[in-house]
Amino acid sequence: MEKISIVVPIFNAADYLEETVLMVFRQTYQNWELILVDDCSTDETREVLRFIQEENRDERLKVIYKEKNEGAAKARNTGIDAATGRYLAFLDADDIWKEDKLEKELAFLQEKEAAFVFTAYEFGDEEANGTGKIVKVPSTLTYREALSRTVIFTTTVLIDMQKIDRNLCHMPDVPSEDSATWWQILRAGYTAYGLNEVTAIYRRPSKSLSSNKGKAIKRIWYLYRKVEKLSRIESIRYFTGWAVRATLRRL
Repeated sequence: MEKISIVVPIFNAADYLEETVLMVFRQTYQNWELILVDDCSTDETREVLRFIQEENRDERLKVIYKEKNEGAAKARNTGIDAATGRYLAFLDADDIWKEDKLEKELAFLQEKEAAFVFTAYEFGDEEANGTGKIVKVPSTLTYREALSRTVIFTTTVLIDMQKIDRNLCHMPDVPSEDSATWWQILRAGYTAYGLNEVTAIYRRPSKSLSSNKGKAIKRIWYLYRKVEKLSRIESIRYFTGWAVRATLRRL
């Protein structure tokens, strides 16, 4: 069995860490390494991480303490650089994986002989209880198709680093760095394959929804114009498709 490297960027996530680690230990696929990257948290994160290490004493568990707070993108990049597995997965500390997430997704990737796969997911409440709102995914996604639908949820991604260069997986330090990363991989000629089965729950506090909408609009427009360098006309066309799909996804 090939190893899966799981990268978790952490900033002030002390409330979720024990649950996150336990969730990975419960995976039906056990050949993994869990790389926890603390981005200079100011809460009790470091104390919790040390407790977890002392309690588990498992060589698959790796903790990296950054010396400077640099944001989620660079924290993930630190984890990517430390990864020793063939496959790369991402997990945010407040999200939830089904117990067979890794097993099912790896089998899907191998079946499709793919380099990059992602899955459907369900929205959850503040306690990560599923709300019944499921985001379905297409069977395949190309670069141009991805520009108008940010349907790839980071916590569901699995990448074969024997097929995709590690440097191409590095996240740029821009707003919505995860979407920018998937676009740069797809722009390089890869196709993402979607497994339309829920493997994860996206914890979504209700109080943050209204403020996030305005920020999301600014971020996607920035990506079109400054990162992808699309013309204004192209940007408007892709933005229209994105806005419609984003609205339907949140209804």
